[in-house]
Amino acid sequence: MDKIELLKEEENLKNTLNILNEETLKYIDKRKGISEYILDYRKKYIEEYRDDEDKLMEYFDHERYIKEESYKMIDKKLGEFVKLKESPYFGKVNFIDDGYSEELYIGRYGLTPEESYDPVIVDWRAPVASLFYKGMLGKTSYKSPQGEMPVDILSRRQLIVKKAKLEGYFDSDINIQDEILQMVLSSNSGEKLKDIVNTIQKEQDEIIRADRNRVVVVNGVAGSGKTTIALHRIAYLLYNYREQLTDKVLILGPNDIFMNYISEVLPNLGETAVLNETFLSFAYKEIGLNEAVIDISFYLEEVLNGNEKIINEIKYKSSNKFIEFLNTEIEKIEESYFNIEAVKFLGEEIVSIEEIKELFNKHYKYMPIFRRSQKIKRILISKIKEKRDEKVREINIKAQEEKSKLSQQELEIEENNIEFRRKIKIRDIIREVIKVKQDIEKWIDNDSIINIYKKIINVETLSYLDLAAILYLMIKLDGRKFKREIKHIVIDEAQDYNMLQFIVLKELTGCRSYTIVGDSNQRLIKVEEVPAMLKLKDIFGNFFSLFELKKSYRSTYQIMEYASKILDENAIVPFVRKGEFDVLETVVPKDDKEDLIDVILNLLEDYQEEKYENIAIITKDKEELNIIAPELKKYTNILAFNNLDVVYKGGKVLIPSYYAKGLEFDAVIIIDFDENTDNLIKYIMCTRALHRLSIVKIR
Repeated sequence: MDKIELLKEEENLKNTLNILNEETLKYIDKRKGISEYILDYRKKYIEEYRDDEDKLMEYFDHERYIKEESYKMIDKKLGEFVKLKESPYFGKVNFIDDGYSEELYIGRYGLTPEESYDPVIVDWRAPVASLFYKGMLGKTSYKSPQGEMPVDILSRRQLIVKKAKLEGYFDSDINIQDEILQMVLSSNSGEKLKDIVNTIQKEQDEIIRADRNRVVVVNGVAGSGKTTIALHRIAYLLYNYREQLTDKVLILGPNDIFMNYISEVLPNLGETAVLNETFLSFAYKEIGLNEAVIDISFYLEEVLNGNEKIINEIKYKSSNKFIEFLNTEIEKIEESYFNIEAVKFLGEEIVSIEEIKELFNKHYKYMPIFRRSQKIKRILISKIKEKRDEKVREINIKAQEEKSKLSQQELEIEENNIEFRRKIKIRDIIREVIKVKQDIEKWIDNDSIINIYKKIINVETLSYLDLAAILYLMIKLDGRKFKREIKHIVIDEAQDYNMLQFIVLKELTGCRSYTIVGDSNQRLIKVEEVPAMLKLKDIFGNFFSLFELKKSYRSTYQIMEYASKILDENAIVPFVRKGEFDVLETVVPKDDKEDLIDVILNLLEDYQEEKYENIAIITKDKEELNIIAPELKKYTNILAFNNLDVVYKGGKVLIPSYYAKGLEFDAVIIIDFDENTDNLIKYIMCTRALHRLSIVKIR
């Protein structure tokens, strides 16, 4: 029976590859046809409008648009076909739908021949593909555009197709096969994060396909796939809501190293129209800062070294008390920032203080105070212009009357003098307009919000901690809005965000759809007992959905067991992938640097012999990294991550703990200089390892 099934699957693969080749040829012909049409039409058009430059410009603008759109679609499809030829699909599901038996093959991309309505391959993001990830057989349902569709799943099959060859398959009535998952997890890491379309677990799939109009928060342990889930959710949302979301998705990552690490996941899933930022770069650009700020790295280093002043500053600027302080300052500005003066023109009061106050406190009360003041400034200037025009009219009428009283002979003698006096008077009026405008500007123009913030905080140099607060003031005082339309925001390592940052993002972008992922265990500073990301119901109400992921897939059982003991954390359920090695602990004498380097070099050699490609030596901070980096570099080629500009291309790296957050490596060597290092830092360092973990203690 197995042999017959294998032959059937091989035959289906052969047919699928034939259809794929046929469709590829059709798209190549289609692209060629578009090219020939454009060239032929261009030749005729240029010939006809050879002397009309405007017509030619108009044509080339229109042609470029058509060409780009057509080519974009065709190239995207051809790119998908190239990837599908390697591995057209990875799963199959059989089910009964409305009395009819259905058999669907699930792949990274969909394939439906042009003349047919029946898909040869169903894209993993399609609603019906969720049946493959259900982790069950029997009666269930899936969400379609028409609503909930009841079905009866008869069988589910995982297929292993590599280089267009069927290497095997597994049938299962439980979650995606442990055999497949074991195989994927046991492989070496790359320098970039990979997609997981063929091993998405039931609980992960539920998050990926969650309602797009919700604030989806994932609190997951290290290695639970939080980042990967978030990226696959973007791909899913863009596939199903492309018109609404294209160019309107923003990803906020913790640092540039991390952003580079995840950079290939979405392109591999066929999505590129996504804005990638760190919160720091996002805020920096939005504020329009042209001065340097104290970097987050400085603060992290100080925190790791136990600087209480810095820790207290972070706690305060991340607290609700700080938000209350900002709100109090905003109220003060609302009440007493402007020292209102009456508008006088040539000694005549044209707008009283009471009238201006009424504009501020009644007519334009709905506007933010600084936007309101600029609106009122325009009204006051308009009043001045009205008075100016009135006075100029009077001068002109008087000049005209003076002329009309003169005889023709007198007019010939006096006209130039009258005209000269008229112009002098008008010039005086213009001088008065300039003066009155300047008088208004003295009290109605506000200082820059950056300077206002510096004054209320009493600082000269800003830090990354101040950026959210400045944006908050810009929103409240100036009505600042993000220039681009954003319909979905992904925030990674969200456990390090404070409530002010979440409020700023919501107010600035107007976005109500989020995927927010983090691990409450991985906070370098516990500002509050519960991180802000778990309290977002306070600002988003009932649109808030929380998912908890307790199962870790990254590290071996031995590594996760070791890491769990550090935090005394029993909530982590390691995926049962037994490693070949237990966690190794080595003690090196405190003053024997030579011995320390020898131990590290020996471990590196062992790891490389075991064919591990990506190896990290993790220290608590840069200071500890700099102790060993110069010596190690004498004996081995290793990259030191001592600033955010370094780009990781795989291989051996030296990295401080806070840059390693969110990354993973085949093997990790932790250099433990200080037995008093916070257990949370040790936990973060340990959970970076997939297969091997060694702790070198310096005592």
